Amino acid sequence: MGIAADIIIIMVASLLGGLIAQKMRQPLLLGYIIVGIIIGPSATGIISDPHKVEKLAEIGVALLLFALGLEFSLRELKPVKYVALIGGSIQIVLTIGYGYLIGRWLGWEPVPAIWLGGLISLSSTMVILKTLMAQGMVGTLSSRVMIGILVVQDLAVVLLIIVLPQMSNPAAGMPVLGLAILKSIAFLAVMLLIGNRFLPWLLAIIAHWNSRELFLLAIIAIGLGIGYATYLVGLSFAFGAFIAGMVLSESDYGHQALSDIIPLRDMFGLLFFTSVGMLLDPNFLIENWSGVLQLVMLVAVGKSLIMAGIVRSFGYGNVIPLAVGLGMFQIGEFSFVLGGVGIAGGFLNFEQYSYVLSATIISMLITPLVSALTQPIYSLKKRFIVREVLETINVPRDGLRDHIVIAGGGRVGQYVASILTQLQVPFLIIEMNHRTIENCTERGYSAIYGDASQRTVLGAANLAAAKQILITIPHIATTETIVHFVKTHCPSLRIVVRSGGAEQMEALYSDGVHMVIRPELEGGIEIARQVLLNLKFPVPIIQKITDSARQDHYQQLSDDDINLDDLRGLQSARDLLELKWEELVVDSSLVGNSLRQLDMRRNTGSSVVGVLRDGVFMANPSADLVFETGDMIATIESSQYCDWPGAGETVATE
Repeated sequence: MGIAADIIIIMVASLLGGLIAQKMRQPLLLGYIIVGIIIGPSATGIISDPHKVEKLAEIGVALLLFALGLEFSLRELKPVKYVALIGGSIQIVLTIGYGYLIGRWLGWEPVPAIWLGGLISLSSTMVILKTLMAQGMVGTLSSRVMIGILVVQDLAVVLLIIVLPQMSNPAAGMPVLGLAILKSIAFLAVMLLIGNRFLPWLLAIIAHWNSRELFLLAIIAIGLGIGYATYLVGLSFAFGAFIAGMVLSESDYGHQALSDIIPLRDMFGLLFFTSVGMLLDPNFLIENWSGVLQLVMLVAVGKSLIMAGIVRSFGYGNVIPLAVGLGMFQIGEFSFVLGGVGIAGGFLNFEQYSYVLSATIISMLITPLVSALTQPIYSLKKRFIVREVLETINVPRDGLRDHIVIAGGGRVGQYVASILTQLQVPFLIIEMNHRTIENCTERGYSAIYGDASQRTVLGAANLAAAKQILITIPHIATTETIVHFVKTHCPSLRIVVRSGGAEQMEALYSDGVHMVIRPELEGGIEIARQVLLNLKFPVPIIQKITDSARQDHYQQLSDDDINLDDLRGLQSARDLLELKWEELVVDSSLVGNSLRQLDMRRNTGSSVVGVLRDGVFMANPSADLVFETGDMIATIESSQYCDWPGAGETVATE
């Protein structure tokens, strides 16, 4: 069956590797790479020619960058534009110089040493994105910095492919380099023109035909077709796919395109990681393990320091330099492409290429493990190093008291903050995302810029004087760290936590959390409530069903919370009362009469429990109150509808 059989074998083997990685709570890509090593020609030889699969894997890289382009937003990357454009360029130059020193130290000639610097200057877009997704870090400021630098590195691939072969004769290479720059500018101009006019028009026509299959085909054709067009003009195939995705992201169909392309991207991405594993020669690694590990260590340490130093020099503090350094230390997948050019041109020999190839695969393999050390190392640093000055926003000089601490200023935290603002309840947001902090500044919210899992930051929030702490951060490790700190230093402080599942909820309750909220459960209950309301189910029955759903999933309050149990019971009883609001219009028979004159309970079976007049609410109005036009009256009635002559339109019936 040829390549078809190879793909089937890869799929089955990758499933096994993915299951093992998932069981061991490791990123799936580790399982894919290890499986590739096992079934490759240098180990079992189940697949003897990995280069055919490698060609298909190039589509995986292109689809990954295409999907990245669909998620790409110039607005989101605006806060990191300087560190991406300027810092990313400086990083490439410094890493090339550092790689040259490594090569010379290893005894390589000057030209191969320069090539080594070029090969290690690029990080792996595929590995970093997959690692960020697995860790739930996509969308954080650290991830935006990384993605911004990765975009610059991907753009630099084209230049490196042109520049590195010309290193022996720089004067002859300048015209070629200038031509490549002109091609890139022309391509971007054409794509922006097509993207703003032609592509949205085309997708609108296809979408109106209501054929999902045709829409998916159009998306794939646009992404890969534009990528291939850039390849034909001498630019990077993956670069073209990224630009195509970025252009489509500005259209009305960007989100649908992204959701449709993700399964295909993941499948071809699987082929990429497996093909990377198949390229590794275990025999060469065994014979030269000392030199390979030495190269890996030199690259990892040096590149991490360069990355972290550049990010720190651009003003990014806290955990961000550490996260970028430990996340981008590896050698990227484009080193395979550059290495192939180096061998074809005689700039690298096969042994040198094998060293770089082995170091690349090992660095990719350990990336998820090394990146996961970010939080523990940062916590250790915070414990032994003098605390940094925290940036506070709109916090009174004498601090806050009787306030609510909101750990995490994302969408959930911002929504809670808006409600507390309306109710004039003091609160303090802890957030380490620059963009969110800017939003807090614009809205006048009190906030601290910092990592909520660090004791220094929590100490600045004055937890001892707070009433509650709400943890809206979706990462369970960070949440547990905050909970343990609070229970140790402020054991009486009530903790409300956001949880992603039943297991996490049980673990948090065992840690002493007062209430754990599951957003997906609350969303499901509200959807069910709306469905039942539309089906005209009685409100008491709907209330009973929703209460039962919550009781089945949420832990009951402890015995010392009996007052809160009573309050919950009173609230449920209130909801079971069918309270109806009516607005009195001019010709209403109630206007000009008092409750005593109307004798409403005996005549209509309804009782007036409240009146809203000119924004003032009067509970249990006296019998001598005379109704006026525009009054809003709240009644509890025995019948479903009010039969008063002249009653206005019902405002709410719940």
